[in-house]
Amino acid sequence: MKSFDLIVIGSGPAGEKAAAKAAYFGHKVALIEKEHQYGGAGVQTGTLPSKTLKETALYLSGVYQKGIFGVDKEIGRETGVHDFLYRKNVVTNHMHKIVKHNLYKHEIEVFEGFASFVDTNHIKISGELEQTIEGKYILIATGSYPYHPEHIPFDNKRVLDSDSILSIKRFPKSICVLGAGVIGCEYATIFGAMGVKTFVVNDRDKILGFLDNEISEALVSQMKKNDINILFNNSIVGFDVPENEAEPLHLQLKTGETLNVDMFLFAAGRSGRIKGLNCASIGLKTGERETVLVNEKFQTNISNIYAVGDVIGFPALASTSMEQGRIAITHMFDTADLESLAAIFPYGIYTVPEVSMVGVTEEQAIEQNIDYGVGYSYYRDTARGMIMGDTDNGYLKLIFEKKSKTIIGVHIIGYIATELIHYGMQLVQEKKTLDNLIGSVFNYPTLHDLYKYASYDGLGNLAGKKVKKAGEVIG
Repeated sequence: MKSFDLIVIGSGPAGEKAAAKAAYFGHKVALIEKEHQYGGAGVQTGTLPSKTLKETALYLSGVYQKGIFGVDKEIGRETGVHDFLYRKNVVTNHMHKIVKHNLYKHEIEVFEGFASFVDTNHIKISGELEQTIEGKYILIATGSYPYHPEHIPFDNKRVLDSDSILSIKRFPKSICVLGAGVIGCEYATIFGAMGVKTFVVNDRDKILGFLDNEISEALVSQMKKNDINILFNNSIVGFDVPENEAEPLHLQLKTGETLNVDMFLFAAGRSGRIKGLNCASIGLKTGERETVLVNEKFQTNISNIYAVGDVIGFPALASTSMEQGRIAITHMFDTADLESLAAIFPYGIYTVPEVSMVGVTEEQAIEQNIDYGVGYSYYRDTARGMIMGDTDNGYLKLIFEKKSKTIIGVHIIGYIATELIHYGMQLVQEKKTLDNLIGSVFNYPTLHDLYKYASYDGLGNLAGKKVKKAGEVIG
C-alpha cells in the first residue's frame, strides 16, 4: 500500500493549490481526481467557462463597440452555438493542461478514480485500477454541483442547470433563469447580450442582496435596458415540458401567470460534492446542502482531515478557495507563512456590465452607525471612458468615514470593474484617505481616474460644495 503525507481529493482551485504548496515544502502528496479533465468546476463547468462565455458574448454582440467610431459593426455571418462555445472549449482544455502540468511539476502522484473513506487515514480509489492508499492528512476539496429540487424535471436539453447549460446544441429562442444570485445574473446578462429574450424569476425584491443597494438597482436598470425581464417576488410552481421541442415550455408562476419560453435554467444554489465519500461512516460532521463543517483552520471534527473550497460553502469563490487550500497546509505542516484568510477581499460579478465591490456597503455603514460620506464618478466623464465609448452608464462609488476621510468601501459597476476593484481593495486594506488618493498620480487617460474624481466629489460633499449631481451628463 502506498503511503503519503497528504492525500488531496479534487483538483479544483483549492485542491491544486494545496497539493502544490505541500509538495513545495517537501511533503509526499497524492491527489485523486474522478474526472479525466483536471481543474474541477473552476476550470471545467464554473468560473472560467462562464467568464469566457461572457467575453465571447461581448465580442460577438459588439455590446461595447456599436457605433463608437460612427460605424455600426455587423457580424459577417450568423453566429451559431459553435461560435459561442468555441473559446470556452479552448480555455478549459488549455487550463486543464496547465493544472496537470503544475501537479506533475511538483511531483504529486495523481490517481484517477472516485475516492471514498475506508477510515480516517485510508482512501479507497475506484477506477480502472482499484486500490487503497494511506495518508497522514487528508484534504477534501471536492467542490460542488448544481442543486436539483425534486419538482424540476431536468432533462439537460431544455431544462438545464449551470453545468448542462455549457453543452447546449443550439441557441434558445428565449430563456427563463430561476434565481438572481451571481450565477443566475451572469448567465441572464450573457444571453441578453446575445439577443436572446431573457426572463429572470426571483423570489425576493432585489438581486444580489449582498451588494450596495444603489449598485444592485443600477444593474437591474442595465438588465432592463438589455431587454431582460426580471420577475421579482415570484417563483415557478409548475412545469409543462412538451415532447415536441418545437413547442415552448410552459412555466406556471406563483402569481398565476404562465411563462412560455424555449429553455429554462435553474441557477438557485449548489450542493457540496460529498456523495459517495462515506463521510458518515467515519463520523465526519456535515451541514446543509451537503457541506463539510470546518473551523477557522479549515479542519473538520476529525483532526487529520481538512476541507476547503466550495464543499465548505460560503463564500465559494475560486479566489478564496485557493487561499483556503494554502492556509490548510499551513496548519497541517506548520509552514508558518499564511495563517488565515484575508479579512478584506473583493467580490466580482461577471455580468454585463461587470460589478465588483470591496469593504462596506452604504447599508452596512448605516447599520454600524458610521458617520459616512460618499463620492461618485462616472465612466462617461473620464477621458478614457469617452475614448472607449462607454455606453453602460458605469460608475464608481466611494464610501468613507467623514471625520478621518478614511475610505471604507468601494463599489463599481461598468467595464472591467472586476479589474479596477483591486486598487480599491488596497485603499480599504491600508486605510487610505481621500487626501491620500487625490495625491496619487495615474497614467492618463485611464479608468483609474474614476478613483480620483470620486474623491474630489466626496470632498465636495463634505464641504457642501457638490460640483456635479449624481447622474448629471456633461455635454
